[in-house]
Amino acid sequence: MNLYFDLLKKPVFKMEDVNQYYDNLESARSAVKRLMRDGMAVKIRNNMYTCISGETDAPVANRFQIASSITPTSYISHHTAMEYHGITDQVFYDVYVSSETSFRDFAFDGYSYHYIHSRSSEGIDRPAYSGGIAVTNLERTLVDSIKDMDKIAGMEEVIQDISSMRRMQEKRLLKYMELYQNQFLYQKMGFLLYCNRGQLGLSESFFDTCKEHIGKSKRYLTRDMESGQYNEEWKLVVPDQLAAAKNGMMEDAAI
Repeated sequence: MNLYFDLLKKPVFKMEDVNQYYDNLESARSAVKRLMRDGMAVKIRNNMYTCISGETDAPVANRFQIASSITPTSYISHHTAMEYHGITDQVFYDVYVSSETSFRDFAFDGYSYHYIHSRSSEGIDRPAYSGGIAVTNLERTLVDSIKDMDKIAGMEEVIQDISSMRRMQEKRLLKYMELYQNQFLYQKMGFLLYCNRGQLGLSESFFDTCKEHIGKSKRYLTRDMESGQYNEEWKLVVPDQLAAAKNGMMEDAAI
């Protein structure tokens, strides 16, 4: 048995994975220690390891595979999912991981992994031959990114991501929005998506549904605003650089 080559088949492995070759936990621990001592494996965090590639001398597991292996329910979300789907070509060193089970934030190989409480298991894809990656689909990623705009990505990044997206399945969007039962989310979704409705393939019916759920509350689009103007249609105070949004249409409102 060549344990190293067996473990190369699993980008992220745990002690239980090693123990299947020994049926003795102490022997498994000793084997992993030898691999680490010889520079053939590295510890990611408690009970998470990856092999070191003999070709690149770098960890075999990428950040998406690591994030998807932290807990049994973990999956990549928000702008990390945008990266995975190729919506943005900018590399971020913060990796956002949603999970039903909490974990402490940690750093490995230059990336910081951040826990986000998972509110739903809907809309999670597990691509074949990806090495165990779990990731929100495009529609769920968009909803989550807009919902948590102030907490994670920020308005400018979210707007830039929207401009790079193409056809969305509006039934999925509405389904994921309904999960959160959040009036503010409907306001933000309606306002931010309307100007790109053509490329996103969204019907007027989608925006009518958003309006039906916004209630009477008036809110600020984002908390980091120095000045803004009120948009009556969506009952939002929006930053001046977006104030050209009139009747749902953005006119030269580039960020």
